[in-house]
Amino acid sequence: MSEDSSSESARSGAGTADRRDDPPRGKDKEDAKRGGAVDEDTAEPNKDDRTPGTESPRADAEEYDGPVSEKDALLSLTEGIGRGDAERSEALRAGAIADEIARRLSADASGTHIGTLALFNADVSFGGGFHAGGARSGGPRPGGVSVLAIDAADTADHTELFVAPEDYGEALDALCERRVLVLTGVPGSGREAAAVNLLGEALAMAGGGAGCHRLLTPATVLDGGWEPPVKHSGYLAALDDGSPVVEKFTSAFLSGHSHGTAQWAAVVATLRATGCFLVLTGGHDLEVLATGPGGDQVARHALAPVDPLAVVERRVLGHSAGADATADLHSLLERTGATTALREQPSAGNAAWLASKIRADADVAAAVAQLRDPSEQVRAWFNQYGTPDAVAFALAAAVLEDCGYLTVADAAVKLRAALTEPESAPPDVRFGDRLGHEQQWIRLDLPAKGSFGAPRVRFRNALLGQVILAYAWNLLDGRRDAVLDWLRRLLSHRDLDVRARAAVAAGVLALADPHYAVHRFLTTWAGSTSWPLRQGAATALSVAGSRPETAEAVWDVLHQWARGDASAYQRRLAGTAAHAVGGLLGRTAPGRAVAVLRSALDREDDWGTLPSVAWGGVHLIHQGQTSAVLDAYLEWSEPQDLSPMVVKSLSAFVFAVSQPYEEPVLDAADGRHVRVPGVPVLLGELPRHRARLAELWARALARRPVQDAALDALHRWIDDYAGKSPGSLDAIEALLVSVAGRPGRHRERLTWWLEKWARDREKPSAGAARLLRALVRSR
Repeated sequence: MSEDSSSESARSGAGTADRRDDPPRGKDKEDAKRGGAVDEDTAEPNKDDRTPGTESPRADAEEYDGPVSEKDALLSLTEGIGRGDAERSEALRAGAIADEIARRLSADASGTHIGTLALFNADVSFGGGFHAGGARSGGPRPGGVSVLAIDAADTADHTELFVAPEDYGEALDALCERRVLVLTGVPGSGREAAAVNLLGEALAMAGGGAGCHRLLTPATVLDGGWEPPVKHSGYLAALDDGSPVVEKFTSAFLSGHSHGTAQWAAVVATLRATGCFLVLTGGHDLEVLATGPGGDQVARHALAPVDPLAVVERRVLGHSAGADATADLHSLLERTGATTALREQPSAGNAAWLASKIRADADVAAAVAQLRDPSEQVRAWFNQYGTPDAVAFALAAAVLEDCGYLTVADAAVKLRAALTEPESAPPDVRFGDRLGHEQQWIRLDLPAKGSFGAPRVRFRNALLGQVILAYAWNLLDGRRDAVLDWLRRLLSHRDLDVRARAAVAAGVLALADPHYAVHRFLTTWAGSTSWPLRQGAATALSVAGSRPETAEAVWDVLHQWARGDASAYQRRLAGTAAHAVGGLLGRTAPGRAVAVLRSALDREDDWGTLPSVAWGGVHLIHQGQTSAVLDAYLEWSEPQDLSPMVVKSLSAFVFAVSQPYEEPVLDAADGRHVRVPGVPVLLGELPRHRARLAELWARALARRPVQDAALDALHRWIDDYAGKSPGSLDAIEALLVSVAGRPGRHRERLTWWLEKWARDREKPSAGAARLLRALVRSR
């Protein structure tokens, strides 16, 4: 049970009758009843007069080596309630956003193991995931051979169960008329299958021919005097973006003596004279080349991707599927997650591969899991696209997923600059033009029809961002420093959402090797004088400790930081640890979180960690861990004397009851706790925790120097918050009746202050008057 500090503390001295925590007696009390003058030194001192000679806390407390005084710490805590520090406030808001992003990230990864083994495995089979057409051309090339016949098996695979894309007829007519067709589309859109079918039909319409051939060295068609090796044939040349083939073709085209109209005209004339057709397939690079000089001599067609579900249906059921069989197939695809997998990777090649598994009566669920494995997708992508432009945008999207396109693009430009040689002029970089070609795993989500907003950058698979970051961090050794410096700068971005996502990304990097991350960058950030960097370190550790395999290492680091000495650097480390446990870590392990808070707080006469610990307690309460926090404050203040740990604990408690709840910037999925914005959480949860709160209120109201802040907090509960939360005044009444019934002078103290607030000349409190009547009735 709580008791007045006047009778408990050996440090309180003998003269207790005139202590400020006691209600006034005699004439002063009568004056208060009449609403007249009150002795401010013994009743309710003005905030400016309560502690004569006080001033603002040390401006350099964050950098001051040695213990921070009790006065400075308490002033910092109480002034922070009303004034707030702009940088700290922004960092805390960014931390709250980051915690929610990290929680969602953890939920997305639930049940899925993303380790580094798959990333380092050089023998991973990709199961067709990125082999949508052209895969067979990767084998050894016969020496001196420039063309290779497409055999009957390949032709049948492309033609027998072919699903024609939209406007296929227009492409066929254009090929027959011009003899050369530039067929462009995103990888996996079925470019090769469409080309083989177009060539076959064009030859048939021309009276038959000698089949189709692959051009192994497409640049040779641009040589003067080139003729098709086999007349009356169809020729297919694959010019994939970024490949040496397309680079050589472009170089040959641009360096020719008659490049442009004359060059293409010569090719067309040769094909017409020999009864041949040529289809060039590719992506953005080929599309740009074909729109240049001479492009009017050839036909161009942008291929619309086919529906992958239609490809599966055709390849499994054939051309004449019954309604029942179709329904059964669709049910299988939904049940096994295949429909979702094909939405994430909507390529014809993936659809064909999945159809082959279904036809072979294989384990479809296992095939879908293999197809959706982000590690395989990421490794294949980095093997294909390694340019600074592509890597920079992929990493920027991984860090800033769900941000607007312009925000992501700006961040990507800055990272690209770090990955390339300095340039004399701003680069002509256009990420959006290549998204559908190089970044198929990314989609741009436009705002709903009728609404306004920026397109949002999102991955098709929720886990891809994490794996991209892990791959780049673990395998792109020469770019690790550049990525880290870029990420550090994002932590100080003006957009809090960018800061938050950068902090979460740092945590994803730390997952692979927490020990390396702690020594490489997290400790430096955690001990920085910059609030954004410290909050970033706290969030990163929360993310890194969210997995069972890394949790112990992270908790060890937090305990080590919390137990530091009184130097400013060690104090900042302890503060970062306190903020870290107030987030995702504290939600899952509240007992360990309060242990870290105690280590950070229990520093004898050094009070410098009090604000950080107080905020950590508030955040834990907002995470739904009220019981753990209140039990800790009860235990730490159990001696009920004026020892530093008791005063610190009760000060942290008063800070918690004073903090109004702020709605999260991101909608939280946790609906277990109903909170009223603008009202302290502990007021809303008062009925649930009445016994704990009554004891802590009694202790705080009974002893200086906590008493002043406690009285202010109680006054605000009554006048500012109770009206915003239905039933709160009833709960406060029950609380005060409980406190007043305890041994000591609690009833006398509460009666005096309630009467003073109720009779205040400028702002009489109706709530205080009601509570005063309730106290009188409870005698």
